[in-house]
Amino acid sequence: MKINPIPVISVIIPMYNVEKYIAQSINSVLEQSYHHFELILVDDGCVDDTLKIVNKFSDPRIRIIQQANRGLSGARNTGIDAARGIYVALLDADDYWAPDKLTMHIQHLSENPNVGVSYCPSLFISEEGALLGVGQFPKLKNISKQHIFCRNPVGNGSAPVIRRSLLSEVGYFGVGRDKYRTMYFNESLRQSEDIELWTRIALTTKWQFAGIETPLTYYRVNDGGLSADIDKQFSSWQHAVMLNKDSDRKFFNKFYSLAKAYQLRYIARRAIQSKNKLTAFKLIHQAIYCDFRIIIHEPGRTIMTLCCAWLKFLPEALFSRIEKFAMIYFGNASVKH
Repeated sequence: MKINPIPVISVIIPMYNVEKYIAQSINSVLEQSYHHFELILVDDGCVDDTLKIVNKFSDPRIRIIQQANRGLSGARNTGIDAARGIYVALLDADDYWAPDKLTMHIQHLSENPNVGVSYCPSLFISEEGALLGVGQFPKLKNISKQHIFCRNPVGNGSAPVIRRSLLSEVGYFGVGRDKYRTMYFNESLRQSEDIELWTRIALTTKWQFAGIETPLTYYRVNDGGLSADIDKQFSSWQHAVMLNKDSDRKFFNKFYSLAKAYQLRYIARRAIQSKNKLTAFKLIHQAIYCDFRIIIHEPGRTIMTLCCAWLKFLPEALFSRIEKFAMIYFGNASVKH
């Protein structure tokens, strides 16, 4: 009997009713220039035709795990527990990768033994798959825990490749019926679960974060997703970061107001994009009032967000032209964390 070698990297795709996108996501993994991987597809209680599409793939590197619905964090945790690779790559089912993503991240991690989370810029695509001409272009080097807390350089859940040893270090057992289940992502969170994990890693371990210059992730802007509900954005973020407050209270006391200001500015941009001009106007002023340092640290983006909130009261056609110029000029037109 032929024994398959242990994969170097485990790719995890959580699936919940993603029949529209899953084939493209899977194909982007199977077409990677690096071949020594396993692809773990976690069926998180799909009730559409996702599994029918998945079952058409016959690649022996694919493993399917089925479970009752636990949410994104729960599906990721199940996949991580089943992973056999020394690296874990996360891919949301509505996103996809460039062909060299795994090759470049493995090289990056191999050359930088102190880096635990490797990430890359992301290009935004529409729900139909068209490039939008903007993306997330975060800071890549010399990442401090302050930057992780305030700015989330990883950007989105399809960007990181993580050392399995790091995940084992920060994992913890659940409670009650989950007392024998290892939690890497916090399953009580339905939003901001990435931010909670990155903050926990930054405050409780010595692992570093670093990025690759090349955009390797295609991130789908889906207004029907969790991140589209701007009313819940701040409360979910606040709850997520507060879960780690006791890890370093001195750090939190010093940087929480600044992180809060950045988050309010981010939600203001979401409100602008959602054409909610009154909410945007209110949020950007709250951000500046919360911590004036956002103007000192990032004057361009802060002032541009402020101007867009004011200009939103202009005729729509004129505002759209100004907004497009601003998004291209300032690069990181972030749509979700």
